[in-house]
Amino acid sequence: QVQLVESGGGSVQAGGSLRVSCAASEYTSDYCMGWFRQASGKEREGVATIDRYGSTTYVDSVKGRFTISKDNAKNTLYLQMNSLKPEDTAMYYCAAAGSCRYLIGGYWGQGTQVIVSI
Repeated sequence: QVQLVESGGGSVQAGGSLRVSCAASEYTSDYCMGWFRQASGKEREGVATIDRYGSTTYVDSVKGRFTISKDNAKNTLYLQMNSLKPEDTAMYYCAAAGSCRYLIGGYWGQGTQVIVSI
């Protein structure tokens, strides 16, 4: 059972940056890991994924602004968010699974809130 704990959320003005982190309770280098977000009143949205080989995917709305990365030595996943927009405001969750296709049904953290103000 992998436990995931997100941190690093907060409030920032539009145009600013934040880095959220996701610490895993065990070795996750062989896992696909990803970031999802859910804004109030909206459906959950996949933001970015990184597989065991380091290949990444991003939703179109964050391409060029967000960067997903992993530090396998620290069992930690990151999401660097630059040029933040008010529409990026959401609860951000990390997830892990043996395959990216199974992320939705994998292990999840409790989330960290990101608020972007004008």
